[in-house]
Parts: sequence; structure tokens; C-alpha cells
Amino acid sequence: MRSQIASFINERLFRSARTILAAIGLSAGALLVVALQSSGVAHAQGAAKPGSEAAPQAVPGFWDPRRRPDRPDLSRLTVIRFLTETDYPPFNFTGPDGNPAGFNVDLARLLCEEIKVTCTVQMRRFETLLDAIASNRGDAIIASLAVTPQLRARVDFTDPYYRAPARFVSRRDAVIPEVRPEYLEGKKIGAITGSSHEAYLKTMFTDAELHSYPNDDALRLALRRGEVDFIFGDAISLAFWINGTDSAECCAFSGGPFVESRYFGEGIGIAVRKGNDLLRQALNWALFRLWEKGRYTDLWLRYFSVSPF
Repeated sequence: MRSQIASFINERLFRSARTILAAIGLSAGALLVVALQSSGVAHAQGAAKPGSEAAPQAVPGFWDPRRRPDRPDLSRLTVIRFLTETDYPPFNFTGPDGNPAGFNVDLARLLCEEIKVTCTVQMRRFETLLDAIASNRGDAIIASLAVTPQLRARVDFTDPYYRAPARFVSRRDAVIPEVRPEYLEGKKIGAITGSSHEAYLKTMFTDAELHSYPNDDALRLALRRGEVDFIFGDAISLAFWINGTDSAECCAFSGGPFVESRYFGEGIGIAVRKGNDLLRQALNWALFRLWEKGRYTDLWLRYFSVSPF
């Protein structure tokens, strides 16, 4: 996904949040923020039948209000040295003033405001981040680091603060509000050859006609040309494509997100050194507080005018 996101930086990444609010028919005051339940994400779509008008999108929330974290002893924290990477827009990149910028950087600063602690953000090459934190050159990595069993052996993670779900995309005149295997029986679905998305389709959508493509460009062109009815892939990169010039406003999401961890990962967390429970708990508490206050939602909408959820 890292290379996919970088290729979309020129596609109007920083549109106003009003774009998505207008698209879903909600005012800022009426914006819905839903907590993820056991599935890991909230579905805004109801049980509408295929062919009916798509239901409004809701901005994702990644915290369950019934599981409010306890406030740790924050007096023991005096500074948090965040590490991020240099070139992964819109999550991390060098701003016009030469300073770190992006969704992750802004989130780090909001966390420090909530904890009321001094915050620094240092940019490093992605492949050096784990060694840097292991050698105490930083306290936390906020660089879209995917939570995996292999990385859990080296670092501890906060709760996920976003995920990279999978979603279906169709042409705008064929959008359906909910996708189930029985709804796509006999339909032509495109996916990238050898991807987790292709594997998921082979397992769960056995009555559909699967078409495999070598890369994103070929996959999306097939949908634009009508060679397939749907494509299935990474929702974040697809959101940028839908909202960008390359799509020519051809297409839109159909149905809601798919987040099964076996196929699409456990989510993206902030990494801390093994055993640093105080910092991990403080960040979890601050993440919940930012979501509860609506500040996480405001930040999300600033960067993602078409929600991948």
C-alpha cells in the first residue's frame, strides 16, 4: 500500500472537509461518528437491497465508548520523541517549510496537546525506525506501521488508530449500498493478482467471476471500460483514485469496508519500546480522548475527503 498511496499525492489530497459532508448529505453539526464494534469498523450502510440508493457514509471511529481507558499517571511523562518517516504522503512528508507534515504528524501533536507534554517529531527513513527506537533515539513511532505478529516481537503497540480496509468499487450508475456474496453471483470482479484481496474473493465470493490484473492501473482501467462490474482492493488508495482526476468521476464505493484481520491486517498502531507500558497507556488514553472530543474526526476529514470507510 505504501507505493500506492505515494502515487496519489497529486490528486487533490487536501480538499476541504465540506466535500465529503456535502456528498453524504450531512452538516458539520450532524456528522456521525461511530465506534467500531467487534468487527473493527462501523458500517454506515443499512440492510438495503441491491439497486437501492446508497446510504450515507459515516466517519469511522476506532474506539468503543464502553471501553473507556483509565487515565494513567501522566506526571511521569515530560517529553515524547516521536519518530516518523520522510516520504509517505499524505501520512508523512516534508512540508513547504521543511518541517514534518502529514496526518501522522498532526495526530502526534494533538496527542501531546492532550497529554500536556512537550513533543518532538523527527523524520527518518522508514527502514531505520525500529533500530532508532530500540537504541533510545526516540520514544514512539507514528509512521503508519502495520501491527503484525512479527513486529509485536520487537515493539509494543497502542490500539489501532486507523485501518486499511478493503472495499468494492463500481461505476457510479451501478452502486449498491451493501455487498454480500449472494448479491454478486455471476458478476465480474477484478482484483490484483496474488493480493490478499484476490485471496479473499476466492474464499468468500465463490459464485462471482474473478478477473485478475497485474497492477492498479490495469485494474481500474478495466472498471472504467466496463470489462468488470466491480473491483476490490485497498480502500485508502481507491478513495484517492475515486476523488482524483484519473478516475474521471466514473466510479464510487459500493457497500461497506471489509476488515478481516486474517486478510487485511490488524490495523495501524503507534509503536513504543517493549515494556514501555506508561507511554503506551498514555497514548491509548489520549487517542480515546481525541476521538471523544471530535478532534480525531476533524483531522481525518481534513486529509480524507472521500472516506475509505
